[in-house]
Amino acid sequence: MKMLLVRKFRVLILMVFLVACTMHIMIDLLPRLERRGPEGRPGCSCPPPAAAPPRAAAPRWPSKHTLRILQDFSAEPASNLSSQSREAAERAAGGAGGAGAAAAGRARRLIGPGAPRPPPPASNAAPLAALFEHPLYRAALPPLADGDLLFNVNSDIRFNPRAAEQPEWQNEDHHEEFLPTGETSIDSYPNWLKFHIGINRYELYSRHNPAIEALLQDLVSQKITSVAMKSGGTQLKLIMTFQNYGQALFKPMKQTREQETPPDFFYFSDYERHNAEIAAFHLDRILDFRRVPPVAGRLVNMTREIRDVTRDKKLWRTFFISPANNICFYGECSYYCSTEHALCGKPDQIEGSLAAFLPDLSLAKRKTWRNPWRRSYHKRKKAEWEVDPDYCEEVKQTPPYDSGTRILDIMDMTVFDFLMGNMDRHHYETFEKFGNETFIIHLDNGRGFGKYSHDELSILVPLNQCCRIRKSTYLRLQLLAKEEYKLSLLMKESLLKDKIAPILYQPHLEAMDRRLRIVLKAISDCIEKDGYDNVVENDFNTDVNTVTTER
Repeated sequence: MKMLLVRKFRVLILMVFLVACTMHIMIDLLPRLERRGPEGRPGCSCPPPAAAPPRAAAPRWPSKHTLRILQDFSAEPASNLSSQSREAAERAAGGAGGAGAAAAGRARRLIGPGAPRPPPPASNAAPLAALFEHPLYRAALPPLADGDLLFNVNSDIRFNPRAAEQPEWQNEDHHEEFLPTGETSIDSYPNWLKFHIGINRYELYSRHNPAIEALLQDLVSQKITSVAMKSGGTQLKLIMTFQNYGQALFKPMKQTREQETPPDFFYFSDYERHNAEIAAFHLDRILDFRRVPPVAGRLVNMTREIRDVTRDKKLWRTFFISPANNICFYGECSYYCSTEHALCGKPDQIEGSLAAFLPDLSLAKRKTWRNPWRRSYHKRKKAEWEVDPDYCEEVKQTPPYDSGTRILDIMDMTVFDFLMGNMDRHHYETFEKFGNETFIIHLDNGRGFGKYSHDELSILVPLNQCCRIRKSTYLRLQLLAKEEYKLSLLMKESLLKDKIAPILYQPHLEAMDRRLRIVLKAISDCIEKDGYDNVVENDFNTDVNTVTTER
């Protein structure tokens, strides 16, 4: 009798174990089962029959049992107040213009992420167009040899869209064109590929490259086919792949437009702001550096465009529904990836920046350099440049800063970072093919535009210590300080083109004008101390006496 009871108990334990294993397997398979179409085919996104209109409020979501497993509560319900942020920025504009912008913001929130959006209100004046017609913005580059191009389409490196044998590769507005050799025409390439093959020794893109504007439009309109978390980094970033095989880095919204970085935050623990990435691209273009990859803002549906298309289980498992019935997720990263810092939609819409990817490292290797004026990234220690006023002399004797234009590139980057208030420039990258005679790529600008009430003068230390600046940069800075080309007005006009405008809170725009005056004062002090010819490096190929005249 005793043996019989022992056997029954063992059988019961075994059955419980099998049931538990079966439940775990079913839960693990839910993401795959959820994405199956009506005929059981994975990945089918066929529209429902016309006789059965889609239900407005029925997002695909796991069962109640799974929801209870995923359910968590965020201690920061305002982690993604995208609509409130826009309203606050619009209120700051004031007057009838502010009321009109608020009305436009309300209309914009009624439009889905895939629907066309109304254009921003036209301005009577167009200072941005006048700026780009100025002689300083029309100076020609040196003639480009084959070695000055990142890719030579006629060389052994071929970009043949037919290799993918997918019709989605092409732009929707173009038919594939074939050359007599049987290869495809560059005009039929997707815009991200046109951007890649346009990179050269001196710039990421040319001033009037039509592919850049088309690429910015692609970033906000192309269908997202897959999403994965980017490895490394301190905060959550997503790699998004589009239907035309382009890729972009998505940084979700973490702060509202009007929020400043708390004064007790260290620079290395500050939030990475999506609007800072967008504004940095526009500022870089206005300064005529053209060293930031194209960035655009986009309103993303967290359910349909992230959760439903990701194959990253670690990302998928962090989705939950907040007590306010908003869709939230937090992913995995070093900082701010927890339920207390979850990213929540309204109810499932989230703002973010999308930065176009540079060419794959297997095709175009990049070299990473430590910034000589890198901060200590320590709560108490100081870097060498903070305690040694002659630090620049040591840098100028060290390759690659002892020859070429690299030290001038550092000065350009210093001015760029100071105007944004970006203290987080620990490394920079260059394209390996061009050696040391090429520009610095201005990547990762998310920690800019954190404080509009404070100017971080330590960012300008490289300029103050080295007292070197390009003549082209100096003249453009002087131009942007004039009333007819006021930097804040140019930035405001340029940023209005973005789909999630307004991008910057008005005090941030005003802070750039103030910081520009500080930069010009620093250069003036250097000229007074060392002389014009020792400070200002003439980088023009031709005489520019006419450039400095009033227009």
